[in-house]
Amino acid sequence: MTPLRLGYVYSITAYLIWGFFPVYLKLMRPAGPVEILAHRIVWSVAFVALLLAAMRNIGFLRTLLRRPRALAGIGVAAALIAVNWGTYIYGVTTDRVVETALGYFINPLVVVLLGVTVLRERLRPAQWVALGIGGLAVAVLTVDYGRLPYLALTLGLTFAGYGLVKKRLGLPAAEGLFVESAVLALPALAYLVWLGADGGATFGQVSIGHTALLVSAGAATAIPLLLFAGAANRLPLTTLGMVQYLAPILQLGCGVLIFHEPMPPARVAGFALVWLALIVFTVDALRHTRNSRRATAALPRDLALPAQAKGV
Repeated sequence: MTPLRLGYVYSITAYLIWGFFPVYLKLMRPAGPVEILAHRIVWSVAFVALLLAAMRNIGFLRTLLRRPRALAGIGVAAALIAVNWGTYIYGVTTDRVVETALGYFINPLVVVLLGVTVLRERLRPAQWVALGIGGLAVAVLTVDYGRLPYLALTLGLTFAGYGLVKKRLGLPAAEGLFVESAVLALPALAYLVWLGADGGATFGQVSIGHTALLVSAGAATAIPLLLFAGAANRLPLTTLGMVQYLAPILQLGCGVLIFHEPMPPARVAGFALVWLALIVFTVDALRHTRNSRRATAALPRDLALPAQAKGV
């Protein structure tokens, strides 16, 4: 299987898992959002450490410690994913699954915005139109909610930023996730110890099934993130944004069909604008890709070949 096809398999599988993740998080109640977040971090470190030990690949740490810029990037990625996890858990456990789904709907548009502001990419007119429609959608939803949809905006910004950092670091999936989680592990473990001493922990207090769910949060968290990291190293950033549509569609379905969250007309209108923006964005991306392929096919063979193939 080619790296590109493997990237698609990794990304689709990751987004399928994330799409149904609200159901998993709901099962963890009565644990609070911070306790769930701390368990996700601690058990993720344990799970990935076992994975790396099985792969006999712990020695990478020595090499990584000699790369201060990579370590700084990992710290940024860790902070972004911690905020993303915490925001998402809070949204799901407070019955705002629909708003969290909105965050991942707008993420592809945020990715494009990061491409302009960080990577200095130039947008085509249709991409500007998509961003404008997305901004209008946020305004409509702000009126509907009576406030900015801050959960959605936080999720969209942090996950887009995380994807950008992972793309630039280019670290192997398991190694990168282990160091990111390890950065967060000590404060997470300290919180769990304090919570247990204070008598507020639910771990081991509710049922065997509940305890197993908290422990398995490591695997449930690490596996899709490993898949995403593998995809980020193989796919263009814009492609990742397009495949991501799958997760919020499933999350929205969970919120409306399973958890029966309200969808008043104004909220439907806001989501419709988001979907319109995504349609404009996707159609433009497909058209641009098709035109680029035609232009490449029209070139003489020696010009169309990659530089490596020409011995450059």
